[in-house]
Amino acid sequence: MFDKMKQIFEMQKSMQELKRRLEEVNFDVSSSNGIVKINMNGAQKINSVNINGNLAELDKAVLEKSICDAYERALKHAQEIAASKLKDISGLNLPKP
Repeated sequence: MFDKMKQIFEMQKSMQELKRRLEEVNFDVSSSNGIVKINMNGAQKINSVNINGNLAELDKAVLEKSICDAYERALKHAQEIAASKLKDISGLNLPKP
């Protein structure tokens, strides 16, 4: 029983360390057309969104699609970072998203 509790405690400690590491990693991802750039951390928190160009001149549909594209790319990159960090901590080799 004590061994199980110790294992659970160690796992919680590892997950807290993973969360801390993910919060420290920041990266930029742009939409495929370069209109939108998102800065996100490995814990999937958006730090900033930048729109290149004059908003008055951008087509609403194109801008909406660019935001979605950049966000999806940022999420995928954050998930890849998380899987890599988890592998470093636990030795688990999770499939890529």
